[in-house]
Amino acid sequence: MIRKEFKKVAVFAAVAAVALSSGMAWTADRVTAKEAEAMVKKAVVFIKTNGKAKGYAEITNKKGQFVDREFYISVYTMDGTMMAHGGNEKMVGRNFIELKDIDGKELVRERLDLVKTKPSFWQDYKWSNPVSKTIEAKSMYCERLEDNVVCGGIYRL
Repeated sequence: MIRKEFKKVAVFAAVAAVALSSGMAWTADRVTAKEAEAMVKKAVVFIKTNGKAKGYAEITNKKGQFVDREFYISVYTMDGTMMAHGGNEKMVGRNFIELKDIDGKELVRERLDLVKTKPSFWQDYKWSNPVSKTIEAKSMYCERLEDNVVCGGIYRL
């Protein structure tokens, strides 16, 4: 009887270890704040060098150079219209000025207010993580580029 219970505990422990290690591995593999800032800066340079049309197309390309793990770039005009989105091309061309997170925070309106006074900044809100499929705390790094805001965010635990 003890041997049978020991086997059950051992199997449970093995399954729990695998589940925990895979979750920890995913957490360790998340995009960092430093990587997000570097990617936004790279996107700004790409748009400046190649023009808006080519830049926005590359940013919106899900298999392009501006998508990494759960990270993607988004570009807004100063009125809240999405010009490029690496996570969902269906968002391009739509206005998101009134978009709110789960807590009711008007994140795009706040982002556009921030960019009027700061050339670059971090913004915190809650959003759905495309990898975990859960609502998580997110920090978005943004830079102003002429009449646009170029942003990329990281998910925090």
